[in-house]
Amino acid sequence: MLRNNHRIVKVAGALATAAALAFTGVTAASAAPAPRTAVTGTEHFQLVTASATATTGLVIAYGVFTSHAVDHMGNSVDRFVFPGGSFKVYHSPGSGPESFNRKTCLLTATIHGTFRVYGGAGRFKGISGHGTYVVTILGISARAKGACSMSKVPLAYEETIRASGPIKL
Repeated sequence: MLRNNHRIVKVAGALATAAALAFTGVTAASAAPAPRTAVTGTEHFQLVTASATATTGLVIAYGVFTSHAVDHMGNSVDRFVFPGGSFKVYHSPGSGPESFNRKTCLLTATIHGTFRVYGGAGRFKGISGHGTYVVTILGISARAKGACSMSKVPLAYEETIRASGPIKL
């Protein structure tokens, strides 16, 4: 009889262990975060700076997601840093009309180009997309010996970038 009880305890223990493993497996599976469903749509970015020598600018993003960021500007690749994540933005050099009035020292430019979004981190991991941008610049250059100088920092400067395109996040 003792032998049978010992065998019953072993079997009951094995069943309890199997049940515990099955239960924790179900619990762990239900506690794991659900896979993120990709969201696709048009994203808009607007950047503004009031300095011709700035290395950072402010970004407002809206569309697929809405947030604010700091743009760490580069020659052809910028890095947008948002709360909770970041991504890179490759941008073409762009082209468009520029004018400079040597009497009034007024500079105007409207530059069109393309961009590509990649290299996401944090909440932007896996982001991809592309689109077009328009840069509008308005500035007043400083004067040197009474003449407008393009080599000095402008007295006043305003740059606005509007970009949009399909994004997958």
